[in-house]
Amino acid sequence: MEKRGFLYNSRLCIACGACQVACQNANGLQEGEFFRRVVLQPGPNGRTAAFSGSCNHCVRPACAAACPTGAMYRDETLGVALHDDGLCIGCGACVWNCPYGAVSLSGVSGVSQKCDSCLERRQQGLQPACTAACPMGALRWREPLEGETGWRQLQAPFLPDPAQTGPSTAARFAFEEGGGERG
Repeated sequence: MEKRGFLYNSRLCIACGACQVACQNANGLQEGEFFRRVVLQPGPNGRTAAFSGSCNHCVRPACAAACPTGAMYRDETLGVALHDDGLCIGCGACVWNCPYGAVSLSGVSGVSQKCDSCLERRQQGLQPACTAACPMGALRWREPLEGETGWRQLQAPFLPDPAQTGPSTAARFAFEEGGGERG
């Protein structure tokens, strides 16, 4: 299976929130509802890094493992974690079990909701709304990642161990060795 997922480079991110707003608008989310959030996080040696986080479309999604109805699942063909509103009973098990805080309950429908990597946009040949809105190119979608170096599976002091779920997001953080580089 090809590797798909987000690429996030905190070395380029200016924490403007364009990705967060574009995602919210593209998904018709209510005020206070987010599929993607931009925050500043402390790193080692007192350095701070911007972080744009959403569903990481994990290989072993904890949200899907906790779902009693199969509403939350990973589509291996598409390489993303998805949600079926029709099967969801709104129990919140997926919300409590996602170690990234990427799942929420809709205030309108009462069922779980999360990023689907703008699947419909991608099927039309477009980028996800969040990546298309990033003015610095700090956030991208990859299908597959080839020939690029310096990326590693999403790992930072403020995030869970990637061995837990196998996030499909790859990242470079400003506080990592060589973090002063802009690319």
